[in-house]
Amino acid sequence: MNSNSQQQRAIKAFEDFVTTPINTLLQRHLQTSNALKVLTLFHDVAANVPAYKAFLAERNIDPTTIQTLEDFQQLPAIAKENYILRYPLPNLCRHGQLETCDMIAASSGSTGKPTFWPRFFTDELHIATRFEQIFHDSFSADTRRTLAVICFTLGTWVGGMFTTNCCRYLASKGYPITVITPGNNKEEILRVVQELGPNFEQVVLLGYPPFLKDVIDTGISRGVEWQRYQIKLVMAGEVFSEEWRSLVGERVGSQNPCYDFASLYGTADAGVLGNETPLSICIRRFLAKNPDAAKALFGESRLPTLLQYDPTSRFFEVQDGSLLFSGNNGIPLVRYDILDTGGIITYDAMLEFLAKWNFNPLDELNSARGIHSLPFVYVFGRSNFTVSYFGANIYPENVTVGLEQPVIQEWVTGKFVLQVQEDADKNRFLSVVVELAPEVESSEDKRQAIASSILTQLLRLNSEFANYVPPEYQTPQVTLKATGDREYFPIGVKHRYTRK
Repeated sequence: MNSNSQQQRAIKAFEDFVTTPINTLLQRHLQTSNALKVLTLFHDVAANVPAYKAFLAERNIDPTTIQTLEDFQQLPAIAKENYILRYPLPNLCRHGQLETCDMIAASSGSTGKPTFWPRFFTDELHIATRFEQIFHDSFSADTRRTLAVICFTLGTWVGGMFTTNCCRYLASKGYPITVITPGNNKEEILRVVQELGPNFEQVVLLGYPPFLKDVIDTGISRGVEWQRYQIKLVMAGEVFSEEWRSLVGERVGSQNPCYDFASLYGTADAGVLGNETPLSICIRRFLAKNPDAAKALFGESRLPTLLQYDPTSRFFEVQDGSLLFSGNNGIPLVRYDILDTGGIITYDAMLEFLAKWNFNPLDELNSARGIHSLPFVYVFGRSNFTVSYFGANIYPENVTVGLEQPVIQEWVTGKFVLQVQEDADKNRFLSVVVELAPEVESSEDKRQAIASSILTQLLRLNSEFANYVPPEYQTPQVTLKATGDREYFPIGVKHRYTRK
């Protein structure tokens, strides 16, 4: 690609982005054939990306025979193992040219060896639309002076720099948004909010949920009056409960959780795939209060992240309970298996399902802002952090809710390790090792209160647990450990909530 066509590509994409209103962008899927769009992407990638050409040739697949959506859905899925790690990085880019990308992010896999994800400016504009959807529909940032505080880690990881760029593009589009990048430096975040916050009508904190909660709690302990700043939160990276949202909302003085929060389904592989909307949050809050409805909808006794997505930007499919997506990026991806379990639900099917449970989210929201007939995707996160106990699958998410109840949330950090163990008589029991908050002393009263709270939520949220586990085996054995306990909660290591 010569520099001239690279220039043209950048100018045209930026002009489109800046001049097209968000509502027009979010209507596009109604006028476009998603099947046609994804077939066009496939033929482009098959013709122009050397690695994908080789991938198809090794499997004796002739791209010209792929003419319909049914044909497309027979194509083998690509994944890190069989595709990304098998070919040289330039070959994964169009025309084998890494230099047509202007930025590279790194993701560390479970193996610990980083994978590199190149992208070009135009790929970021696609993702900036997801941020625009949140800032416009949820936060009304088109009319409110907004300070966006980037609390994702800065560096080669995807969250910090990508989010920073996307927020700046919104400012170019005319949004009164100003960006500052303290990264995950807690002291700097607290200083920035208190010194700059009063100049704005609202402050948006963007970061990982447990980290943002830590920032907010530290602020409270130092007398920060969060409610003065009209705090909004944009999050990514993990599933949290609605109890968590309510708790954090309360601590920052949020009046309306459906419009004050938004979680992203973000990945290093392809930027943001979907995002929470006021509508998806409203529905999820209903499902959190109605575990039977949630189980009927998702087929599991835990609540996934529920988002909406634009099928013209990211095309989702479900295969054997795994999510596959196709989308254009620096490394274009066709039927990519990101190893997340989940599913998709059309807009109409979602509203019909909820009507059967006598719930209409559109009445509940009583505002047209943030309501678009986009399809839903739900994500359980990486498969298999569950433990099996008397044949019941128990999810960390079930235990989390128990630790987020009033009073108990004051004693704990939210970290725990869930495992099934055996006593001297070889009877199995459910063990939960819980990390106490700094300065909190262990006591038998606390231990019993925590065990009882976890049990109450397990019985409420998990019908398998309630029905499969004999009552005398239901109460978990809780062990309390100090903050940063070496064996269970070593500092600086990514925490795992289950042990086999």
